[in-house]
Amino acid sequence: MNSRESQNLVLEFSRFEFKYVLHKALREEVESELGYFMHLDPFVETSENNRYFVRSLYFDDPFNTAFYDKIDGLKHRSKFRVRTYSREPQFDTPIFLEEKGRLDNRVFKHRTLIAESSADFDADNLAATLLTEEFDNQVLLEKFRFDWFRKQIRPVALIDYLRRPYLSKYDHEFRVTFDEVLHGYRTDRLFPGRTVAGRQLMPGYTVMEVKFSRQVPAWFHRIIQSYELRRVPLSKICEGMKRLKIAVDL
Repeated sequence: MNSRESQNLVLEFSRFEFKYVLHKALREEVESELGYFMHLDPFVETSENNRYFVRSLYFDDPFNTAFYDKIDGLKHRSKFRVRTYSREPQFDTPIFLEEKGRLDNRVFKHRTLIAESSADFDADNLAATLLTEEFDNQVLLEKFRFDWFRKQIRPVALIDYLRRPYLSKYDHEFRVTFDEVLHGYRTDRLFPGRTVAGRQLMPGYTVMEVKFSRQVPAWFHRIIQSYELRRVPLSKICEGMKRLKIAVDL
């Protein structure tokens, strides 16, 4: 499997994630500062503009419970999504089912591979694949199937963006990613083609995500203070659902 990011091979994790929204000039300054302490993830060294594409199809129930759990800031929450790394079905692009959530202050993710190649994946048959086939992480599958039948979760929106990842030169568990060119689509398909018009999300801004297991290094604290960076409780899918008028932040 040709991974687009080092986490493709990490099926489980629990860590802290801080998010910051940066306008273009600020993003350029902060990214320049990071160069003294971090290097590009090797997976993007030969990619165009040192970025890779991320696509996620998110699930929610008829009451948009996952959306409102995030908006309300619940400390214990989770959501399901199907993630891939291609705009179109391809032979070298894997597809994963993921559960991502929060337990107190830590973010967790459970993931299982559901297709070796997106070219072999029937986007119209997503439910049948997830509800009937066997995969490596059957515990995750059973939880998804419980939510599908009892909570009636269904695909609600697709979120796309381009990501540039950095790794610390001194601590392999400290990562920073820059997500930009965000788009949202109101669809229940992983590959809707040109039939669904997308909406640009947060134009002119970049979402910087800081990911670590223990603590933020002192040098990054200095960057936060120097540029007066402020953490935000941002969710890409929540931004997309609001922009697509699927749910309203009351």
